[in-house]
Amino acid sequence: MKKIILLVILGLAVGTAAFYSMGSDAKEEKAPAQSPPQEVTVTEVQLSRISNQQSLPGRVTAFRQSEVRPQVDGIITQRMFEEGSKVEQGQQLYQIDDARYKALLNSAVADLKSAQATVRSTAAKAERYKELVKVQAISKQEYDDIVAQINSARAQVAVAQAAVDLAQVNLDYTKVYAPIAGQIGRSFVTDGTLVTANQSQALAMITQLDPVYVDMQQSLSESGMADIQSQMVGNETIPVRLTTGSQGSGKAYIHEGTLKFSEVTVEQTTSSIALRALFPNPDGTLLPGSFVRATLDLGGSEALLVPQRATSRSADGSLRVWVVDEQNKAHPKTIVANKTYQDQWIVESGLTAGERIIVEGYQKVKPDSVVTPVAQQAKENPAAAPQAAAPAPTEPVTADTKADVPKEDEKSAQDKE
Repeated sequence: MKKIILLVILGLAVGTAAFYSMGSDAKEEKAPAQSPPQEVTVTEVQLSRISNQQSLPGRVTAFRQSEVRPQVDGIITQRMFEEGSKVEQGQQLYQIDDARYKALLNSAVADLKSAQATVRSTAAKAERYKELVKVQAISKQEYDDIVAQINSARAQVAVAQAAVDLAQVNLDYTKVYAPIAGQIGRSFVTDGTLVTANQSQALAMITQLDPVYVDMQQSLSESGMADIQSQMVGNETIPVRLTTGSQGSGKAYIHEGTLKFSEVTVEQTTSSIALRALFPNPDGTLLPGSFVRATLDLGGSEALLVPQRATSRSADGSLRVWVVDEQNKAHPKTIVANKTYQDQWIVESGLTAGERIIVEGYQKVKPDSVVTPVAQQAKENPAAAPQAAAPAPTEPVTADTKADVPKEDEKSAQDKE
């Protein structure tokens, strides 16, 4: 009876131990496995050399433009140029009927000669009166009168000479010359047209196309205006490049220009300042009135660049990046960046060179969480990453025991024994 009781107790003890053992194993199996760190793409922030440029819309303006106008009245008798051709300064363009002006000149010349003759006769009479007054043959009053007549005759000569000069000028104005050199447009008058000195319509238009101006507008609200002004104060030449075509989306202009000046007053309606650049135009590619895109090169500088896709906006509108420290822990960090360079932010404060920031995967990261950083260069170019060493080829196994000998050879060896 005692043996039966001992066996029962022993069985209960073994069952209880097995039960607790199974429960412990089940708990271990149900315990959740710890998830691996989040893999993120990182890049190291470094100082980079960038070119400070300003891109502005502009319009081409002629360097010089002159309207050809008549200065005397008359009928156009001849046009002496080809429309659309290049003309030189001083080249005759029109001829106005000059018959009337030649007659006026001849009349003025005749009046001049009459006045000169009067001066000569009065001067001879004054010489005789001079000797007679010495011997008191005539009175002093008579001599003073003849001297006054001489001065009046000389004044008439001066008036007549001025009339001759005016007549000659009017005669010369019947030949209409080009005031500047350039390309002349179409003629607004034809032969036989009556023109006047005060008419509103010009005879033709001459435009100088080499060089040309490009006028731009820079807003004062943009920080780039301060860079432009600082460059111009130092009298440094600011190179300007152009892109021609529709809305400046065409090809680059081969010649480089220079910024010449900026206005000293602000346009009140647009709060902007006018800028003007000078460009060579030997081929006449740039036509006045056309729109272009001008790029001002304001020199280079060093800056911390952060990809825009690596940043996000906080609730207050500030920029934020995720920084990975030496323990591979991610931390959010606020930066200040008001300028852009291509597709990157120019960091003014908040980051230092050498820090690692998350470019991809920061959406799934929590503050102070451990991450697995992968360099952006290695991810974009896997071939550049170091490859694992390939396993060494296995040596062929040599048969050095009887176990490796074929069965037929083993049997023949036993027969020999």
